[in-house]
Amino acid sequence: MADNRIALGIIGAGIMGERLLGAALSQAADAIRVAGIWDPSPDAMARIAAAFPDVPRLNDAAAVVAACDCLYVASPPASHLGYARMALSAGKTVFCEKPLAVDVADARAFVAQAGGRGAVNFPFASSPAVSALQRWIAEGAIGTPRRIAIEVAFATWPRSWQADAAAWLDARAQGGFTREVVSHFLFLSRRLGGPLTGLKASADFPEAGRSERRIAATLTAGSLPVTLSGSVGTTAKDDHNIWMIEGDAGAVRLCDWSMAEKRAPDGTWHRDPDALPNEKARPLVLKRQLEGVARMTRGETFHLATLAEALDVQQTVEAILMSATST
Repeated sequence: MADNRIALGIIGAGIMGERLLGAALSQAADAIRVAGIWDPSPDAMARIAAAFPDVPRLNDAAAVVAACDCLYVASPPASHLGYARMALSAGKTVFCEKPLAVDVADARAFVAQAGGRGAVNFPFASSPAVSALQRWIAEGAIGTPRRIAIEVAFATWPRSWQADAAAWLDARAQGGFTREVVSHFLFLSRRLGGPLTGLKASADFPEAGRSERRIAATLTAGSLPVTLSGSVGTTAKDDHNIWMIEGDAGAVRLCDWSMAEKRAPDGTWHRDPDALPNEKARPLVLKRQLEGVARMTRGETFHLATLAEALDVQQTVEAILMSATST
């Protein structure tokens, strides 16, 4: 019997590459098969060999592109577009980690070239918690939307589980929490509100050569005003975040990635009874993301973050970081 699953190639065997690899094998095996993985780091490849001995470990990026229908790019941001262009030139589709890139002009050129043959891994596109927010909004829980507020905070940056990637995650050129975390909430604002415009921002880089430690911004998503704040060292939690949309009749919010909550008339917040903590929600989200990858690669309608959406987010992120108040 013919195997009609989409062949997924993976470049990058860090946290995200390994996470999506595991999901493809265990959660979405009916839609996806793994054609192979490659990382320039021998240590990373050895780790994959130990954890996933049956997954083909290929010799270089070109071998991964040749073996796949869709290329998942999970390498550091500055390398994203080089690999993505290699895949497009070979007639393959691309599923890219965020941020799409760090060079805005190059990203614009890439998006113009790629058309609809790519998407970016913003998991909120497949989040059950986001679906709950959208359902509540459609049911009239907030009335007419009025504003969006985003708040993120970290005990340290990078987060404890990212220590192995600190060399680039805490460097100004490719890293920082605005690219890695705030981008998700800007994507959510764009998807539910509209294009991102009217940015006014500040970013603080108090340690030479290292990523930002504080940001503040105002902008609009469609017609909705957005306020944004982010900081490091201001919470005891590894990672704390709230995204809220408020209207003239109420408000709903997303807390710590996966907890949908609705505000009652008395001002108290009530959590969706079906809410799952992020570590339990993640497998379902990744499965839905990979099902979207399969649809995209087949040329069908898909729900993933489009390249145009990702470019809008990237332009906003890089503009925030360019507003540095110190060096």
